[in-house]
Amino acid sequence: MNAIPSPVRRRRLAPLSRALILAVALCSGPAMALPPPLPAAAPTYAGIIGLEEGFLAPQHWIAQLPNPDAVILDRAGIDAQNARMRQLDASIIDLHTLPALLPQVWVREQITSISKPPTRALYDVEGKQVSAAQLQAVTDNLALSAIPASRPVQYGLVVHRAALRAFPTELRVFSSQGDTDIDRFQESALFPGDAVAVLHESADGKWVFIASERYAAWMEKRFVGIGSADQVFGYGKADAHRVITGATARTVHTPEEPRVSDLQLEMGVRVPVLSDWPAMKTVNGQQAHASHVIQLPVRNDDGSLALVPALLPRSQDTAADYLPLTQANLITQAFKFLGERYGWGHSYDTRDCSGFVSEIYRSFGVLLPRNTSAQAVSPALDRIAFSDKDSTAKRDAAIANLQVGDLIYIPGHVMMMLGEANGMTWVIHDTSGGSWFDASGTRVHAALNGVSVTPLQPMMASDTARYIDRMTNIQRIRPQATK
Repeated sequence: MNAIPSPVRRRRLAPLSRALILAVALCSGPAMALPPPLPAAAPTYAGIIGLEEGFLAPQHWIAQLPNPDAVILDRAGIDAQNARMRQLDASIIDLHTLPALLPQVWVREQITSISKPPTRALYDVEGKQVSAAQLQAVTDNLALSAIPASRPVQYGLVVHRAALRAFPTELRVFSSQGDTDIDRFQESALFPGDAVAVLHESADGKWVFIASERYAAWMEKRFVGIGSADQVFGYGKADAHRVITGATARTVHTPEEPRVSDLQLEMGVRVPVLSDWPAMKTVNGQQAHASHVIQLPVRNDDGSLALVPALLPRSQDTAADYLPLTQANLITQAFKFLGERYGWGHSYDTRDCSGFVSEIYRSFGVLLPRNTSAQAVSPALDRIAFSDKDSTAKRDAAIANLQVGDLIYIPGHVMMMLGEANGMTWVIHDTSGGSWFDASGTRVHAALNGVSVTPLQPMMASDTARYIDRMTNIQRIRPQATK
């Protein structure tokens, strides 16, 4: 029997805006320094310290670079990087290695590692405490006793953007009354064309527990079509493709085939093109000269997988293949999300901080782990690690040596380096909020709640600790030979 990797459970950390410490921490040590003084002439735009309106355009940052179009990793280098990720990173699940028969003990272990009964009070969207009976019903729907001694592995393709949940339920639950942004049962999302292995089914028959390359959790059964291994793993092997290079793209509206009508496709999704489609043959009632004829997976009424043609308008932001991995392209891709609402676990049809950087790099064909907890420590990347024993000088020196596209991690959060301006390092990140000291010495909190551009040095994790003081890792994607 092949060894089966265990998925990493989503790290359930409170978002930054709710984790900021309001009391002065009377701590000593090299990582608890007071914030440095700001440049005397630091401006403030839209309430963000040091920000200028021009900083909100990718061209500002690209213009600073001496060689913005230099390729960081070519296609062969990216393929090698992805192979290293699949080999070395335990959070990546190789679906090809799953045995034909899945043992009961392993399936149960995968489910219970993420579907852990809550031990604290939770509240629904109306602010009412979720009752013990409600939680018991959710737990009963796991159907753990129905897991057979062994079951054949089933493969499928995701047919619609689908939420991944800790439990097989649509019930949204929150840690406090009136705060309905962070659904504690929400884990992640998968996109059309993503391959999955189906491991189990809920008691009500509406949910399946799936493993994908980067995550394992519950998904609504209606969003996956079951096919053979050859059909699932062969999807997308055609020579011609389109890669979504905008934040999102949408297929055309088609009443003839609603399963592929107005379908949202995310940055980095790669779909096959039916390049030999006859010029005058319509696709779902529409001639195709103004669109790309692509192939998308759909679910039949019996749950089986089918592949059908769909139209992707040429007006949508796509490319014939993954983009070249350059600093200019990294900045350009990041700014396509600017202003998008923060979505914990890919809620709101958007994304969170780790999803944000993952989808930027996915548009270059680069594979990253799903969560910050796994990204930050991945042995497959070029990692610089920090501990609470590291000095302020060491941390500041590392920030001074950052390169565009580098990923900076603090507990529960990741930021991408943009460049230098007004004597500070600047980052772009998808964040629920942040704080800094203003000119009067008052700590100001901003409910950023989306993809934002901020300086790094002034950002505070508490009254005495900067983000830089809480930094755990820096990760860089570059040729391993340069290490």
